[in-house]
Amino acid sequence: MSNTIYIGYDFKVEPLQPATEILIAELGYAGFESFVENNSGVTAYIQKEDWNKNILDDIHILNSNEFKITYEFNEIEQTNWNAEWEKNFKPIVVDDLVTVRAPFHDKPNTKYDLIIEPKMSFGTGHHETTHMMIQHILKNDFKDKSVLDMGCGTGVLAILAEKVGATKLDAVDIDNWCYVNSLENVERNQCENISVHEGDVSFLQNQKYDCIIANINRNILLQDIPAYAKSLNKSGKLFLSGFYEDDLAFITQKCLENNLIFEDKTLKNRWIAAQFEIE
Repeated sequence: MSNTIYIGYDFKVEPLQPATEILIAELGYAGFESFVENNSGVTAYIQKEDWNKNILDDIHILNSNEFKITYEFNEIEQTNWNAEWEKNFKPIVVDDLVTVRAPFHDKPNTKYDLIIEPKMSFGTGHHETTHMMIQHILKNDFKDKSVLDMGCGTGVLAILAEKVGATKLDAVDIDNWCYVNSLENVERNQCENISVHEGDVSFLQNQKYDCIIANINRNILLQDIPAYAKSLNKSGKLFLSGFYEDDLAFITQKCLENNLIFEDKTLKNRWIAAQFEIE
């Protein structure tokens, strides 16, 4: 067992959603590497060597008037992360067609069985945005399509896209951990058509796709939509999520500026997943 010393923060959050998801996202950017959600909020962990006393100064949600968030923290040594994760991660089922589960869960009866080992990070399907993107993939024709999963996280969306018929797929993430984890999950699901890459939107130079999936956040999407538009084949589809219902107007306007026409949306707990098509 590792002798690495961690700092653990126990956050109490009211109301739980969407505050907990926003908090986890901000903590991830600040360097926290592991999260365990519970009935009162979330416990977040960071290695002591990466910690400093001002680590929470840029966590904006802590200053929001919409939510009440309190916390305590302490040092933790020799934590069994796998046991903590297994205790808290439950399988999910989307539209009675897709199960997202860990290797230690029983095999389901659903048409699509996705085996994901996220190790307490993002992309398990539990978050509203991933859940809705799975629904968009199920509703659309991916057979024989070329697909980009930008900001792939665990690779779960690319894996599903292959299982519903896509034949050429690139999964890209700027984070090295996500890159490595996606490689693991692609192999775990015996996928043959997915190439995993570590990088950002610059990867798209001279690339063309029938479908692009991007579940990131509003600011990155607004910045990268022009590159997505240039990388879509004629009548290609763009699926976007990672932003709130109030942000859809901004996303739609940026898409219109780049010849992308709004087609459909899904709403879940203030989060949006939207579908566009290139003119």
